[in-house]
Amino acid sequence: MSFKGVIPPVTTPFHADGSIDRDGFCVMVEHLVSSGVHGIIVGGTTGEYYAQSRDERVGLLKLAKTVVKGNVPMIAGVGAIRTEDCIEYALVSKDLKYDGILIGAPYYAVPTQLELANHALAIDKAANLPVMLYNYPGRTGTMMDLEFLDRVGRSANFCAIKESSGSMNQLHALARDYPHIDLFCGMDDQALEFFAWGAKGWVCGAGNCLPEEHLALYNACVVEKDFTKGRQIMSALLPLMRVLEQGGKFVQSIKFGCELAGLPAGPVRRPLRALDDEQKRELETTIRTLKAVIASITAKSQKRASENVIAINA
Repeated sequence: MSFKGVIPPVTTPFHADGSIDRDGFCVMVEHLVSSGVHGIIVGGTTGEYYAQSRDERVGLLKLAKTVVKGNVPMIAGVGAIRTEDCIEYALVSKDLKYDGILIGAPYYAVPTQLELANHALAIDKAANLPVMLYNYPGRTGTMMDLEFLDRVGRSANFCAIKESSGSMNQLHALARDYPHIDLFCGMDDQALEFFAWGAKGWVCGAGNCLPEEHLALYNACVVEKDFTKGRQIMSALLPLMRVLEQGGKFVQSIKFGCELAGLPAGPVRRPLRALDDEQKRELETTIRTLKAVIASITAKSQKRASENVIAINA
């Protein structure tokens, strides 16, 4: 299995009392599929899996599968502290016929590189599914460094990595020295740099509320190879990307973006707290501005393309 393109980790809408809004979740999944994204992740950080029980996580994996009906590839997040729990989620995903699994480092445990490799390889051995690694030391406390990559690279199932360390050295090493592991952007404010270095796609939380804009950058850089256009789109996206990566309110911002788009979101689960009114006003202005700018960029590009076709046929 080879993953590519824009793959959002779907949010989990909640009711006011904190229970899962299953109907809202179905709406979110249907929205993403119809928007043209290349796949979805269920059980990612953006979906607040860490604040859900085992039964809730399994229930969402099952529910998403019934909604997607094979229309796009599906990746299941199997993150947990204990290897045994990760294996359980991976086996559930296998039974549900997910296309792959997302493996991160066990948070808080801070394993060595050998321990981390043994953890990932144990999950791989049990499930035998395509694996997208998730390197996010800012959340887990553990970097997936070159020793780890060399060890897990012995299994062909480790076919992709969502790189979220923020380290340009790590980006360069992955692009240059690990071509057999497809590179995915996981640090939103570096998306243009990832695509310049040959990233196959973008795992983007804000793709929940702005799929067209994320697809616009992917298409410009990867499909059209037009990095002049890509820089223009990325410049428009950067104010939002900085809020997401540096503002400390990642999930809250994405859920508010969904609300602005008329999509179900609901509150975040504790211990997180919602955005305040000033943060909402600033975010609304940021989103409204970037949508207008990117729409203008893509419209001008389409007009030039049409004029070129007319000139060729004249």
